[in-house]
Amino acid sequence: MTFSVVLGQDGWSVTYTKNRICVLKGSSVELSCSYTYPSGHKVTTAFWFTELGTGVEPDSLGQDPEYSGRLEYHGDKKNGQSLKITDLGESDSAEYKFRFMTNQEKGKYMGSPGVTLSVTGLQVKVIGKTLTCSTTCTLTDNPTYIWYKNGHKVKEDTSSLYSDSFSDTDRYSCAVKGHEDLHSLAVCKNCWIVTYTHQSICALKGSTVDISCSYTYPIDHEIKTTFWFTKWESDMDPEDLSSVPGYEGHIEYLGDKKSEGTLRITDLRLSDSAEYRFRLITSGEKFAGSPVSLTVTDVVLEMVPTSVSESESVTLTCRTKCTLDPIAAFIWYKNGQPIPNSNTSSPVYSLFSVSSEDTGRYSCAVEGHEDLPSAEETLTVRCKFKPLVWYYNIVLTDISST
Repeated sequence: MTFSVVLGQDGWSVTYTKNRICVLKGSSVELSCSYTYPSGHKVTTAFWFTELGTGVEPDSLGQDPEYSGRLEYHGDKKNGQSLKITDLGESDSAEYKFRFMTNQEKGKYMGSPGVTLSVTGLQVKVIGKTLTCSTTCTLTDNPTYIWYKNGHKVKEDTSSLYSDSFSDTDRYSCAVKGHEDLHSLAVCKNCWIVTYTHQSICALKGSTVDISCSYTYPIDHEIKTTFWFTKWESDMDPEDLSSVPGYEGHIEYLGDKKSEGTLRITDLRLSDSAEYRFRLITSGEKFAGSPVSLTVTDVVLEMVPTSVSESESVTLTCRTKCTLDPIAAFIWYKNGQPIPNSNTSSPVYSLFSVSSEDTGRYSCAVEGHEDLPSAEETLTVRCKFKPLVWYYNIVLTDISST
C-alpha cells in the first residue's frame, strides 16, 4: 500500500492513505487521510478541495454543483476523515487535497501534494487475433478482467489480454470483476450498432437535455464524421442538425468521437419535440441508428374551482404532458413564495376548508427546476353570508298607576 506523508512544522501534518488512484468511470472512490496538529488546538473546519481558486481560502467540494449529491464524508474532526465520491466521470480526474482549520490564530494547514485521482473507461483494442482491455491509467488494486463474447462470459483472468479466432460478426467486450455493470463497448470485425441511453425522453421547456448513444462499427473502418438529425427524406442524405436554421447556438455535440456521441440541446422549446437519430460515416460506409423520441413539456397549474366560499376545498394539479424521469417532486407557491411543507411527489395539492387568508396567486414547479414555474392561477375566497339578527327592546309600562 502506498502512503503519502505531508509533514509540517510544530506537529502539523496530513497523511494520505494513497497518493495515486485509478478507478473506473461510473464507479465510486474513497479518499482517506489522517492529520495531526499542536496540542491546545481544536479543529473547527475540515474539507477537501481541488482548486485554490481566487479567494483567500479554497472552496470546499461541497460547494461545487458538479459534485452535488455525489459526496459522502466519514470520520471526525480530531484526527481523520475520508471522502467518498460516487458516479465518477472523467471530469473528476484531479488532484484532491485536504485542509483543516483550528480555533487558534493562524491555525490552518493544507496537505500538499494531495491524492491524484484518474478516472478511466474500458476500451477493447484489437491487434491481429489478440484483444486488449485497455485503460488510460493503471487500475488500482490489481483487478481481474472478465471477457464476453456475444454477451456471454468466456474468460476471467488477471491479464488484460485475450486471444481468439473470431468471425466477422462476433462481438467482444470486457469488464473488471466487481464492476461487471461497467463493461466496455463491444467491438467486432463487421458490426454496426448504435445503442441509445434512453429510447424516449421527457424534458421541461427551458431546461437542458442530453441525448446520448454509444456505437460500434467495423474495426477496419475509420470514422470520418458523426452527427445528429431529425428529418430524412428517402432519396436524400439527412441534414446535420447543426446546419438546420434555428438550431445554431441551441445545440452542442459532445462525446469522444470514437465510440460515444451526445446531443445537448439547451433552452428547450416545445417545438424541439421530435425523433432524433445518430448518423456515423466511416471510410467505408454510412449508418444511422433508430430514432430517440424527445417530448418537451411545460408545467401547467390547474385549479378547481378558482372561486370558492369559506370552508370549501380547492384542488391544485401540476400537469406535464409526459412523465418526467426520474419521478419528480413538485413545489407549490403562493404569491411567488414556496408554501411551507408543501413539497410532494404527487402532482396534486389540496386546500381544505379555505379561509379568506388563502386568497392569492398560486403556481407550481418541478423540484430541481424551480426557475421554470407554471403560470400563476388566482384563487378567490368569498366570505360566507351571515344572516342579520334583529333584537327588539320592549318597554312595559305599569298602567295601573295612571
